[in-house]
Amino acid sequence: MFSSSGLFQSLSCPERNNCNRPSCIFSHSLDLPSHHSLNIPVQPLPQTTSSDVAPRTVPSKRPFHNIAQGPSSGSNGALNGPPIQRLRVGIAQKPVAVPAQSHTTTGVPIIRINPAQSQVALPVRQAMLKTLYDHFVVLYDAILPLNPTLASEHALRQEEQVYSKSTKLTYRNAVINSIAALKRRPIPTSISHPSIGTEDDLAVRAESRKKLDDLRVTRLLLQPIIMSLEAMQTWGFITEVPEGLGGDQPTAEGKIIQCERCIQPYMVKNNPTAEECQYHWGRLLTHKVNGERMRSYSCCQKPAEEGGCTRGHHVFYESKAEDLHSRHAFSFTRPPIANTETDTALDVVALDCEMIYTTGGMRVARVSVVDGSGKQVFDELVRMDDGVEIIDYNTRFSGITQEEHAQATLSLSSIRKSLDAFINHDTIVIGHALHNDLNTLRIIHHQCVDTAIIFPHRAGPPYRRSLRDLAKEHLGLTIQAGGGTSGHSSVEDSVATLDLVRWYVLNKLKPTAKT
Repeated sequence: MFSSSGLFQSLSCPERNNCNRPSCIFSHSLDLPSHHSLNIPVQPLPQTTSSDVAPRTVPSKRPFHNIAQGPSSGSNGALNGPPIQRLRVGIAQKPVAVPAQSHTTTGVPIIRINPAQSQVALPVRQAMLKTLYDHFVVLYDAILPLNPTLASEHALRQEEQVYSKSTKLTYRNAVINSIAALKRRPIPTSISHPSIGTEDDLAVRAESRKKLDDLRVTRLLLQPIIMSLEAMQTWGFITEVPEGLGGDQPTAEGKIIQCERCIQPYMVKNNPTAEECQYHWGRLLTHKVNGERMRSYSCCQKPAEEGGCTRGHHVFYESKAEDLHSRHAFSFTRPPIANTETDTALDVVALDCEMIYTTGGMRVARVSVVDGSGKQVFDELVRMDDGVEIIDYNTRFSGITQEEHAQATLSLSSIRKSLDAFINHDTIVIGHALHNDLNTLRIIHHQCVDTAIIFPHRAGPPYRRSLRDLAKEHLGLTIQAGGGTSGHSSVEDSVATLDLVRWYVLNKLKPTAKT
């Protein structure tokens, strides 16, 4: 037994005389006061009657209510009980990890996402993306110099499309199948080639192309968009044969005329100096720089007030009906043959021409015609009339070179007779800025559909949207892609105008269109 240290000897034993402990640690001295009692003062409650006491009701359970109907409330709008936790309802969706479009210095795209958002390991996706990129580089080898980021962009989109359609188990095989499909594609030669794009791009284009190809435009379908005579006159069409003999002045050689390029007067010559005219071949565009409106040329980006960036021949362009008629006579398209079975004229054609500069102004040098299904039915170069000499082949826009035009054998009169086999007075002729083509052919025709009119410019007349912009926006096609070096193709342009009309019939005249 341990001896007591006496720490509690100053305290009186709680049991005092009744303590039976042989060695009590408390003191049993009679001089010490007894233990203290705990006294807490309590304030008495005020007296109230039974009528003053409001009954208290405590619900045993929280009342049930439909979560979809919102929180339950009493008559005064107060909530009964604490707010109920909302349950997340709906179908569990696969987390979609969208890669950021960033690239390394070598052009290989990088998937920049949170790894936790991807069901497939990020290193695996990045390796598959690099493989896709390598195969797109091989496929686009011919067009990458003009479009250096195309392979990266398409590889990134292709990987994203494959990932969104596959699972963790099927992702790798899906990418391998995409690579095999890339190897089977034909090598593209231009940005508008059918091989350009991801698998989804090709599928969408193929579906749209099928709809366009299946639609054969007819006279009945196009009746709502045929131009009226008033509209044709407003947009520069010549609707009546001008007065005069016609064709009595095929050339303007020796006359003083204003140059279309540099706006300076000059004398028309048979063999002009090649460097006498300084001009801009591009269009004058308006854009904003630091909040200020600036005008510059599309060919060289020089301001409007600076001199031309190109040197060449002085040339002129005529638009008055009398002047055009004096170079080569206008005439109407032929009437239909009474016996319709022997008439070879088509219901609908799309037409486009390429023009060059001569001593007789701007003259037609190539004519292309396709039928209502897009099949080429006519494509010929035009030999100049006697006495008319070529000044500039305008290859940048016409696509015609001196060597190619040397093979032309048909004069404009012969071309007109050849067109009579496909076009009569009732044939609907489709074109873009069609008045230019008909005027240079010296044709007067009243059944016309002009894509520059049915797809109007937002600024209104006399502005027109370019055929290239319309084809890109509505057809997803890139035409006239020579970049100012190889020129246009009248066959390509005539097919594009026909496809634009098909698109318009399918999308704008859909309620009444019948195929």
